[in-house]
Amino acid sequence: MDFEAVFADVAQVIEGTGVFIMAIGLGILLVRYVYDVLRRRTGSYQRVRVNLGRVILLGLEILIVGDIIRSIIVDTSVESVLVLGLIVVIRTVLSFALEVEISGSWPWQTRPAADEAAGKSPS
Repeated sequence: MDFEAVFADVAQVIEGTGVFIMAIGLGILLVRYVYDVLRRRTGSYQRVRVNLGRVILLGLEILIVGDIIRSIIVDTSVESVLVLGLIVVIRTVLSFALEVEISGSWPWQTRPAADEAAGKSPS
């Protein structure tokens, strides 16, 4: 096995891990939601959305790592680097959108909960 073949396999395992995390995370979230609804009568759609957003963000970050390895080490061409750049831009936009959905503010803004904990009033 040569260097590129090893890292092609590594990239594939990393990408599979990202997909696995998203699939298992979704399964766990749905089971927990159904349990809360049936047993406790306290199922929260908003909590499911926030937790699902977190699972998707984690999966996307892991998929980006796999794409970087594949594009830079395995398939080193201008076309693969441009495709990687496009994929990273798309996933970054998705990550920002999910972060806004989860927290209600942009990642660089101070969170309202952090302000309240610090004794500041929101302005």
